[in-house]
Amino acid sequence: MPTAYFLINVAINHETEVTEKIKNILGKNSIKFEVQEIYGIYDIVVKIIAESDDHLRQIILEKLRPIDKIQSAITMMVV
Repeated sequence: MPTAYFLINVAINHETEVTEKIKNILGKNSIKFEVQEIYGIYDIVVKIIAESDDHLRQIILEKLRPIDKIQSAITMMVV
């Protein structure tokens, strides 16, 4: 199963808001995921497991990246 880690920086004091939006979006799709708020360089890390590489890319590019208050993000595809 294609897996990716999505590392996110958000606007100050919007971590919980963005985490909830991510959970809501991913909960409506047929994928497995974990979302954690973290301390350090990034604010949120999301592990996403999808049914195909194309579905994984679609979720990240079309659903997650456009979320308001995300300032930057890095996607790491697992090989």
